[in-house]
Amino acid sequence: MSKPAYAALAYGDFRLLLAGRFSSALGGQMLTFAVAWDLWTRTQSPFALGLIGLSVVLPVILASLPAGVFADHHDRRHIVQVTQTVTALASAGLAVLAWAHGPVVLIFATLAVLGLVRAFNDPATATLIALVVPPKDYANAATWNSSVYQTAAIAGPALAGLLVALWNGVAEIYALAAVLSVVNFLLVTLIRTRQQKQPSQAATWESLKEGLAFIKGHKVILAAITLDMWAVLLGGAVALLPIYATSILHVGAWGLGIMRSATSLGALLMALILAHRPPFQRAGLTLLTAVAGFGCVTIAFGLSPWFPLSVALLFLLGALDNISVVIRGTLMLTQVPDAMRGRTSSVNTIFISSSNELGDFESGMVAGLIGPVAAVIVGGLGTLFVVAAVAKKWPQLTRLKALDASISA
Repeated sequence: MSKPAYAALAYGDFRLLLAGRFSSALGGQMLTFAVAWDLWTRTQSPFALGLIGLSVVLPVILASLPAGVFADHHDRRHIVQVTQTVTALASAGLAVLAWAHGPVVLIFATLAVLGLVRAFNDPATATLIALVVPPKDYANAATWNSSVYQTAAIAGPALAGLLVALWNGVAEIYALAAVLSVVNFLLVTLIRTRQQKQPSQAATWESLKEGLAFIKGHKVILAAITLDMWAVLLGGAVALLPIYATSILHVGAWGLGIMRSATSLGALLMALILAHRPPFQRAGLTLLTAVAGFGCVTIAFGLSPWFPLSVALLFLLGALDNISVVIRGTLMLTQVPDAMRGRTSSVNTIFISSSNELGDFESGMVAGLIGPVAAVIVGGLGTLFVVAAVAKKWPQLTRLKALDASISA
């Protein structure tokens, strides 16, 4: 535990936080798999797959900024406890809908509730790290936080795919997701954080604008999260995996579970490599190269007609994407004052949700118009364009060296 690669794990509260994150992420990944499989088998519509992302992301975009202000002015541990309670209830509601074969519109309504909950949960959870780990271990903590999430993202889809194949249904998966949210609630209850610094001003519109201005004024942070948002928005192929599993690669639910897990397995392996290597010395160029590689691999996946090759390419996608996750996560910890972390994290949440869920919506809509293969290829090409555009607009990113160095506006 004394080695630098394991420095953050020496703190008991951080281990509790990681265990809770794993439980919550495992349930969330299983629920995401179940919703996509359920709606695809019931509707056979790419548009329905796209609407999953839209249902979640709209509440996130609308509520994330005020949720970030809220996180800066209230106990973040208590916020997570409330969000996990609501998540458990919503997951149980999806189980009831599945058992009763309830209307699809109620599934989308429940997803919107989960999106609203996420808007409050993500800034609070992300910024709890700074209250249980000292600043010198922030980078290591960000890496382990990503590793735990990716481990859950490997196990969740694989387990959900196996359970769908065994049970021929998804209701039990929703119920299990509810239980895992309760586990997270209990683990977070055991955490004893350091005193949270309070902002000097009250939770007002001016306070919210202060968080936006901070992100806007730090060009490297703005460039990093903008790059991630547009790259995943355009290059995301995960939303279309149910179509690939059933109509292109013909591997069914178990194959879908493997494909969704492959991305996270690649991300986990990369996170472990990053945890055991020296800190980035040319972080900006590393980030740009990784995202460009993400675009190229996305194109190759779109063209792949062979299941083993498709799995290998998804593995590479996850590995490359996690480089971006770790760099951006470390910047948000090392370059933002604690009193402003909730607000800046909420901005980051909007960027992440916009890229992931709006990317799912975009992929579903485009696939419905031009087909899934063409949609994935066009998305990969768009990612390469974004890398070039970001490098040109924010040359500060290309000059970024070590992540713990001071960043000029």
